[in-house]
Amino acid sequence: MTRPALILALVFAAAVAAAAPPASTFTIAVVPDTQNYLDYRHQRAEGFPFDASALFLEQMSYVSSRLVANGGDVAFVVALGDVWQSRVTATDELRAKAGVDGPPGRGLQLGVNPNVAAVEIPIAQRGYALLAGHVPFGVVPGNHDYDWSWPNGQQPRVGGLQNFVAVFGEHSAFFKDQPWYVGAHDGGGDSAQLFTAGGYRFLHIGLQYDPSDDSLAWASSLIARYPGVPTLVTTHRFLDNSGERPAEPRALPDAKVEYRSPADVWQRFIREHDQIFLVLSGHFSAQGFRVDDNRFGHHVYQVLADFQGRQQTAKDAGRTLSGVGEGIGDGWTRLMTFDLARREPEIRVRTYSTYYKAFSTDMPHYSDWYKAHEKPALTEREFLAADDFTVRLTDFRRRFGRGKH
Repeated sequence: MTRPALILALVFAAAVAAAAPPASTFTIAVVPDTQNYLDYRHQRAEGFPFDASALFLEQMSYVSSRLVANGGDVAFVVALGDVWQSRVTATDELRAKAGVDGPPGRGLQLGVNPNVAAVEIPIAQRGYALLAGHVPFGVVPGNHDYDWSWPNGQQPRVGGLQNFVAVFGEHSAFFKDQPWYVGAHDGGGDSAQLFTAGGYRFLHIGLQYDPSDDSLAWASSLIARYPGVPTLVTTHRFLDNSGERPAEPRALPDAKVEYRSPADVWQRFIREHDQIFLVLSGHFSAQGFRVDDNRFGHHVYQVLADFQGRQQTAKDAGRTLSGVGEGIGDGWTRLMTFDLARREPEIRVRTYSTYYKAFSTDMPHYSDWYKAHEKPALTEREFLAADDFTVRLTDFRRRFGRGKH
């Protein structure tokens, strides 16, 4: 081909690309609770048979390889909280030093766990650096991402976001000056991002663990700023693995602030805003899904994914762990692929292990490994369906039009 002909061909190709409609399918990568990968006790330096952090970094590398910027289909990434594991325990000694007589407010700083600072945070930073500058993403704080926990029976209360805000706050290296990072509250404990995919612009709002009334008011103001934009909400604790929204808050009470349970968040915020169509959460080990109508009569799809209790990788290495808190996670990641060009738009939800390099439905021992621990009452077919299913967005087009297709 002559040089002029080559130039004309390139110009024509560019014109065709510019005129082509945007891809109607795209994927949101959902990173469930990663605390057990980063836990300093799950590394070789502490006598564990392998570095569990390697599974986390492998997981983030896989997500990075699938980004639109890298030739893939992942247009947005969201992490469901509990990025790291360890917190300071609010002992009597620490409380006395802080001059606290009784339960402290959530904003009180009681110190930083040295293992978080030396081991767990640096691993998290390495993982999210693989996304930085390449894709819009959001991270919400889980209860383990707070700086301290306060003993309160079987459900410790938590407080302090000094660590989280330093890594994932609005002025952090990951988010500062990013045009798609469009809002923050409480330093970035609550945050908002915009992304465009499938011919639509989407708003994502990340809420902190048991958000306060102030958090919910801030989130409502974000929705008012972007009216009519399809909106996803992520918060660490929302749907439990029986499909219910807990009615009791676990956040620490404060004399001046009231924190809201998942049931409250639904009633006071989510059902009151018609453009919220999807809620994502973690915290409760296993899977969950439910659909409810908001007060406008439109569907809100609620999805739980948390695989932190899975420990087949540890068993493969000759280590038997006990309890959800001592699981690993086995590299399982949620991939939610939207197809918005269909007459009835849909989301295909699949679960992929970056360690075993297979989807859940392709693993012959998947139910044998996990069902008894997570959902023993389900049949094998039902258990597999809980990690591989299709959500039909029956009223999406009526609510949000046809986008730019």
